[in-house]
Amino acid sequence: MTTELSDIETKLASLRQAAMEAIASVDSLEGLEELRVSYLGKKGQISKILGGMGKLDPADRPRLGAAANEVKVALQSQLDSKREALQQAQIQAQLEAETLDVTMPGVYHRLGRIHPLNSTFDQVIDIFVGLGYTVAVGPEMETDYYNFEALNTPPDHPARDMQDTFYLPDGNLLRTHTSSVQIRYMEDNDPPVRIVAPGRCYRRDTVDATHAAVFHQMELLAVDEGLTFTDLKGTIAEFIHQIFGDVKIRFRASYFPFTEPSAEVDVEWKGRWLEVLGCGMVDPNVLKAVGYDPEVYTGFAAGFGIERFAMVLHQIDDIRRFYSSDLRFLQQF
Repeated sequence: MTTELSDIETKLASLRQAAMEAIASVDSLEGLEELRVSYLGKKGQISKILGGMGKLDPADRPRLGAAANEVKVALQSQLDSKREALQQAQIQAQLEAETLDVTMPGVYHRLGRIHPLNSTFDQVIDIFVGLGYTVAVGPEMETDYYNFEALNTPPDHPARDMQDTFYLPDGNLLRTHTSSVQIRYMEDNDPPVRIVAPGRCYRRDTVDATHAAVFHQMELLAVDEGLTFTDLKGTIAEFIHQIFGDVKIRFRASYFPFTEPSAEVDVEWKGRWLEVLGCGMVDPNVLKAVGYDPEVYTGFAAGFGIERFAMVLHQIDDIRRFYSSDLRFLQQF
């Protein structure tokens, strides 16, 4: 080993010792970064020492390179450990300095309002759930069978002219009422049945103050042994009184293809009679279509539009207001 190599190795050992002591005593991340640059940077002290490698005998250069790399690895490891310790100390000091009062109220975000149609839906569903009914749903795109035929309305039935329908390809259509849900539910469930079926319906109506091409409907169905028209009247009366209060109710004879006998229900509201729903005893043909024995089971059904109820409850004179997205209107609810 030459004298030059011995001198350089001595300098490296002294530099390593000084660097370790400096790293151990530094108390800030900024100071630590300065030490890194000072010792390991391109123009740092180790690079300067290695600058004399060209004066060495070629046989000594690998030994010096290995010694220098050993010092670099040791210093980098010490720098990393110190950096982690300083970062943890910085976080701890920040936590101790900050005060968080968890009892203070958070930032207030203005909440929206429930749409009057949704609130009316919720109110109606809550009433029937309280009477022991469950909620059933079905597809809005239906087949002719579920929308008409299974509901005692075959292709040649004159009642088909009572409602214009949006027909789709492949024999499908947009349901004109949620009565189709009743058929699907009864096909999958044995009696007794007590359901309400809320949802959107579609008819080719001319849009005006009281009609819309898209509207919301609620269907009521109960099937059990021994149900009578008296049970239907009692259920409807209880529902009407819960939603409208202590009002007079009258039943008028009517016609629907899937109920017999059928009736329409009016309530006395602000001095005049308002039609609010249609109802009746489930036609035996409907029960047969789903495999129920009409000699054993009877049932009653009712249907009504949610828009109609919302208009009465909130004294709204135009159904189109529900779909206008006019904040001046919606902010009233």
